[in-house]
Amino acid sequence: MAKPISLEKILFSQGFGTRRYCSDLVFADLVKVNGTLVQDPDERIATEGLVLNVEGQNWEYHEKAYIAFHKPANYECSHKTTHHPSVYSLLPPPFVERGLQCVGRLDFDTTGLLLISDDGQFIHKMTTPKKNIGKVYEITTPEPITQVQIDHLLNGVVLDDDPKPCFAAACQQLSENRLAMTIVEGRYHQVKRMMAAVGNHVAKLHRVEIGAYVMPADLKEGQWRWLYPEDLKQLSQSVSSETRPSI
Repeated sequence: MAKPISLEKILFSQGFGTRRYCSDLVFADLVKVNGTLVQDPDERIATEGLVLNVEGQNWEYHEKAYIAFHKPANYECSHKTTHHPSVYSLLPPPFVERGLQCVGRLDFDTTGLLLISDDGQFIHKMTTPKKNIGKVYEITTPEPITQVQIDHLLNGVVLDDDPKPCFAAACQQLSENRLAMTIVEGRYHQVKRMMAAVGNHVAKLHRVEIGAYVMPADLKEGQWRWLYPEDLKQLSQSVSSETRPSI
């Protein structure tokens, strides 16, 4: 069990501002710990199961932050954007203050499941192809998707920047113009370029699953939620070991 730490350090670690500002929040009677007002920023608090209330808003304590976010279209996965607003503008300010980063990126027009964290090891694990963690995308195309195209995706296509073939780990046809495709790499515009390589193209792209973790149906666009140990376990399942439900 972790040792209790001062309330000031807890608030600072969670992204509520500088240590001086965090102390001022406590002195201003704006911080409750598990429902009880605490007036001393140096009071040592046990972090296990800790729920803060800061300026009227409840906040679960997490030593490392892992969140699932439903990315809307027309947002960029960057702090320094070019033509569209940042996904970080849709998150609570403490997440930005404590330096959360997108775990990989989705194109500005791609929607769906996006992981965000401040754990560098987790980010590396989830983005390296060596871990063989599948990402499932629902693809909508203007032209019908043929079995020949699906076979080509599964057998491998060559993209123009790399002679090494790029494979779909799995494909499931959802309708004449919709396909669920699993990939384990994360090359630039990979899904769009793979579909172009087989003679079709992407009109809409939506990520629904990472590993064995399926984006919750009630997580609306622009919303986020904490990920817990069982969720992280699902996220870590590789393509070779997971058993995916039908989409």
